[in-house]
Amino acid sequence: MTTTTPAEPGQPSPGMQPRNTPAPAAPISKLGIAAVVVTVVLWASAFVGIRAVGPSFSPGSLTLGRLAVAAVVLGIVVLPTLKVWPRGKEWWPIVAYGVMWFGGYNVALNAAEHMLDAGTSAMLINVSPILIAVLAGVVLKEGFPRWLLIGSAVAFGGVAMIALGSGQRSTADVAGVLLCLLAAVLASVSAILQKPVLRKFTAGQATWFGIMVGAVCCLPWTGQLIAEVQSAPLPATLGLVYLGIFPTAIAFTTWAYALSLISAGKLAATTYLVPGTTILISWAVLQEVPTIWGLIGGVVCLIGVALTRRTPRVARRTPEVAAARTSKVARRTAK
Repeated sequence: MTTTTPAEPGQPSPGMQPRNTPAPAAPISKLGIAAVVVTVVLWASAFVGIRAVGPSFSPGSLTLGRLAVAAVVLGIVVLPTLKVWPRGKEWWPIVAYGVMWFGGYNVALNAAEHMLDAGTSAMLINVSPILIAVLAGVVLKEGFPRWLLIGSAVAFGGVAMIALGSGQRSTADVAGVLLCLLAAVLASVSAILQKPVLRKFTAGQATWFGIMVGAVCCLPWTGQLIAEVQSAPLPATLGLVYLGIFPTAIAFTTWAYALSLISAGKLAATTYLVPGTTILISWAVLQEVPTIWGLIGGVVCLIGVALTRRTPRVARRTPEVAAARTSKVARRTAK
């Protein structure tokens, strides 16, 4: 009888095909986690800020004002370190997400919020993470991890609870719904287009390029912005400056930085935390007390996002465990 010599620990047994065990995903750095947190908090604050300055600024002029402030602030940081500019076809994705995200998304969302109640708006905008997950799986070849799909479904359920607990009846008309869905689609496609750009340019550079493109698209609203700034109360103007610096210049840069470290699908799932965070900020700043359903929905969103971070057991297997299993199989074969 021919016996098989047991393999050394960590080596495949003779006659057996080595198993290709997926490598465990690299842990996200503390800086990456901080970037995600900053993005969620500042984007959530944007909804409160837009609500506060909305009566003083129209959708187009508000977008131009935000982008103008962001272009100046971020340009001060980016330009001194910018050594290489995009060339030729490298501009195509930048122009695309600059027009769609920084320009079109903001104008569409600002306009939609004049027609939709908070609950309906939250439901429609949070279609975006689902679209990003689908597009990332198809276009960026990130696949469709089971826990990403499960977690996204749970988080979307939490958003639905927040919407149902808003205490407002839907006042949406067809135009408002279409504008909000358009904003979600534009943001989703833009996130996919931005991912490859981050392979060559830093998060700040990629963001600044997009902001500049979006600002150029919004130049037709220059006269309206000047007139509204002159008539707006000082708090509203300061609010516009805040929106330009924090939710735009800073938050879009931290988003881009996190996107350079994390798959687009998993990063998009973290934005399910935005509605719940918005409720807390509104509670603190605008004294808008959240409903029980709003609080429960926020907790469900947290659980859903946590589920998206889970990985299959095979992916979490360490090399030591894999080696021990291989050695055990080899000993059984030798008997």
